[in-house]
Amino acid sequence: MSTVVVLGAGVAGHTAALTLRRKLGRGHRVIVVSPNSTWNWIPSNIWVGVGRMQPQAVVFPLEPVYRRKRIDFRQAKAVAIRPDGDEESPQGAVDIEYTGQGRVGETERIRFDYLVNATGPMLNFGATPGLGPDAGNTVSVCTPAHAVEASAQLSEAIGRCRDGEHLRFVVGVGHGQCTCEGAAFEYAFNVEQELERAGVRDRADVVYLSNEPALGDFGVGGMSFETPDGPVSGEQFMASLFHERGIRAVARAAVTEVDASAIHYVHEDGAPQELSYDFAMLLPPFRGVPLKAYDRAGEDVTDRFFAPSGFMRVDADYSPKAPEEWSGDDWPSTYQVPGYPNMFAVGIAFAPPHAISTPMSTPDGVAIAPAPPRTGMPSGAMGKAAALSIAGMVRHGAGTAPHRASMAELPAACIASTGTGFARGTAVAMTMTPIVPDFAKRPDSHGRDATRTVGEIGLAAHWLKRMLHTAFLYKAKAYPFWYLIPE
Repeated sequence: MSTVVVLGAGVAGHTAALTLRRKLGRGHRVIVVSPNSTWNWIPSNIWVGVGRMQPQAVVFPLEPVYRRKRIDFRQAKAVAIRPDGDEESPQGAVDIEYTGQGRVGETERIRFDYLVNATGPMLNFGATPGLGPDAGNTVSVCTPAHAVEASAQLSEAIGRCRDGEHLRFVVGVGHGQCTCEGAAFEYAFNVEQELERAGVRDRADVVYLSNEPALGDFGVGGMSFETPDGPVSGEQFMASLFHERGIRAVARAAVTEVDASAIHYVHEDGAPQELSYDFAMLLPPFRGVPLKAYDRAGEDVTDRFFAPSGFMRVDADYSPKAPEEWSGDDWPSTYQVPGYPNMFAVGIAFAPPHAISTPMSTPDGVAIAPAPPRTGMPSGAMGKAAALSIAGMVRHGAGTAPHRASMAELPAACIASTGTGFARGTAVAMTMTPIVPDFAKRPDSHGRDATRTVGEIGLAAHWLKRMLHTAFLYKAKAYPFWYLIPE
C-alpha cells in the first residue's frame, strides 16, 4: 500500500487529490492537509467584492467531499517536510499542526511514499507598509472574508458619492513584485460598473495602479491578438477598453507605502509619486508559506529545497541568466523535486526559474517586475500531471515516465470580468499558447502561436464566465463525471 500526501486544497492540490483517488485503488491512501475547511473558487471573489454574489456561493466545505471520495482530510497546516524520514523510519514524513477538527494546536507526523506540495501562497501584505485589510489601510478580494469587507467599504464610499462627495477609487497591486494583476483588472472594471449603476459615476475617479510594464502585460509579457484588420497588441486592446470606461491607468508602478489617505509609489526613474484615495483595493505580493525541511538527522536543510521566496525548487533551470537569455526550456515540466522523484511541487508552490515579463527596477534597486502567474488553468494542469505521474509510479514502478505540463507548452484561457449582470455583463475572453513565450521559435507573433492567441470582449464572454463558475464548482465537488470538465 502506498500513501500519498497532498499539502494544500486549492485548485492544484484539490485536482491532484481527486485525480489520485480516481486513479489509485482503495488499497492506497490519499491524505489531504489544508489549514482551511472550505474550498474557494477564487475567480468569483471579485463579484463578492462588489456585492453581486454572496460569499456562500464561492465556497463549500471540503470534509464531506473527501469523506464521500474516501480521501483522508486533515485540517492542518504543514510546518516541516522530512524527505528522508527521521531516525525512526526512512520513509518520508511531513509534520503538521492542526487548525481545526477539534484539535487546534495539536501536532502530528504523517509518513508518505509520495508527496505533492500544493500549499499555494502566503498573502504577504507585510511587504508594503500600510497594505492590507488587517493591519493596513486597503481592502482585498483575496479571500471571501476579505471580499465581504471590500463590498461593505465600497457601498459606504458609493453612499458618500450619493451625498454629493467626489471620491477617488484606486484598484491595483500593492507592491512592485505582485502577480495576478488580472484580479485587480477585473475588480477595477466591476467597481466602475457599480458606480455607473448607482448613478454616481460623474462623482468618482477610478484609477488602475499596476506594476505591469504595459497595460495587458498581466505578468506574461503581453500578447498579440490576430484580428481581421491585422495583429493588435494586448496593450492597444486594453488601452482602448480603459479609455472607453474612463478609467485612468498607471503602469510601471511599485507601491512603497500606503497611509490613511495616500498611496506612495515610484516609477522606474525612481521619482517618488503620491496618489490620494478614498477607497483602495490593492493586491499583495505572494511568497511561499512558512515551511521547513529537515534531513534524517534533524538538521535544517530548508535552503536546499526552497528558494529565498519560500517556493519549492523543482526540475527547472535556476541558473542566473539575463532576460535576453531566457528560454522556455528553463521552465519545469514534471515538477519533481531534484533528487526526490517521489516529491512534487505544483501551482503557486513551485519556484519559477525567472519572470516572464522583462523586469525593471529603479536606480535605488526597487524592483518593478510582475511575478509569473501560476493560478487557475495552469495550476489544475500541473496538479493533474503530478497525480498521473504518481499513479503511474505506484502501478508500474518508480521508473515510469512522468507526465509533463510545462508552462512553455501549456495553453491558457482566461475570462476577465469587466462587469456583471445577465444583460449588462461583459468580459474579456483571452487564450494564449503557450503561457511562456518563445521568441526564438516565434519571433513574429510575440513568442506565441498566433492562431491560438486571441481576445474578444462582450456579453457572451460574461455568460461563459458565469457558466464556468457553476461548472468548476460542480467539478470541485466531485459530482458524477466531474473529471470530464477540463482543467
